[in-house]
Amino acid sequence: MSKHVIVITGASSGFGALTARALAKAGHTVYAGIRATQTRNAKAVADAAVFAKDNGVDLRTVELDVANDASVEAGIATIIADTGRLDVVIHNAGHMSFGPAEAFTPEQFAELYDINVLSTQRVNRAALPHMRKVGTGLVVWVSSSSTRGGTPPYLSPYFAAKAAMDSLAVSYAAELTRWGIETSIIVPGAFTKGTNHFAHSGSPADTARAAEYNEGPYKGVPEQALQGLASLEPADADAGEVAVAIIDVVSRPFGQRPFRVHVDPSQDGAEIVNGVADRVRAEMFRRIGLEDLLKPAVRL
Repeated sequence: MSKHVIVITGASSGFGALTARALAKAGHTVYAGIRATQTRNAKAVADAAVFAKDNGVDLRTVELDVANDASVEAGIATIIADTGRLDVVIHNAGHMSFGPAEAFTPEQFAELYDINVLSTQRVNRAALPHMRKVGTGLVVWVSSSSTRGGTPPYLSPYFAAKAAMDSLAVSYAAELTRWGIETSIIVPGAFTKGTNHFAHSGSPADTARAAEYNEGPYKGVPEQALQGLASLEPADADAGEVAVAIIDVVSRPFGQRPFRVHVDPSQDGAEIVNGVADRVRAEMFRRIGLEDLLKPAVRL
C-alpha cells in the first residue's frame, strides 16, 4: 500500500477524529484539520498527540478553520512546506441544526451553507493547484444519505447544505479527471451514536416562531423524529464504519476507487436514488461526447 499525505477537515471529533486516527494507523501521514487549536480545541490537539505517540503513528494536527480563507490557505501551505506534497483531501467538516425551517433566520441558513459547502471550496482552491501540478490525487467528500434518501422533518438547513455539497462534489469530479485527480463520495446514514452531530446541533434563532410549531399542531414532532431515527438504527451500528470505508477508498489503486460508497445501517433509500442519478449523469456525459471525464486520466 502506498503511503499518502492526507488532510481531513473537521477532525476534532466525530467522523473526522475517527477517520484521522484510523488512517494514521493504516500507515499514512495524516493532518487532522482543527480550528482554534490554541483555545477551545486545545484538548483535541493534545489527544491527537497522545494517540500518535501511544500508537507509533504519524498523526499531526494543523490549524484549519474552514470558515476562514486565510486559515485554510495557511494550513494547506504548512502541510506542503512540511511534506512537499498533498495526496488526499477529505472534506469532512460540517455542522447540523435541528428545528422547524421557518424559525431559522436567513443568516443561519447562510452560516450552515458556509460551514458545509463554502468550506470545501476554500480547501479546494488552496489544495488543488498542488495536486494538479503533480497530476495525481484524491478528493473524498463526506456527504449524507439525506441528500437523496429519507428526509425526516426539522433538519432543513443541514439537509439543504449537504445536498449542495454533494452537488458540488459531482460537478468537481468531472472537472478534475483530466488532471489525474479522483473523486469518491462517502454517504453516511443517520448515525445517532458515536458522533456529536445531534448533541452539538444548532437551534433556531427565532424561538417565538419555533414555539408556534412546537406548541401547535407539530407538538411532539421533534421528539418523534429523533426517536424514530434512533429506532431505525441497528443496535450494532458503528460510526467507525465510515472511517473504514474511507480507508478502503484511500488504499485502493488509482483508477479503481468507487465514485460513491454508502454507509447507511438504517437503509433509508439513498443508495437506490443515488444509483439512478449517477447512471443518468454517466449517460448524459456519453451523449455529449465527454465520457472520458467519468474516469481519472493518468498524466504522464
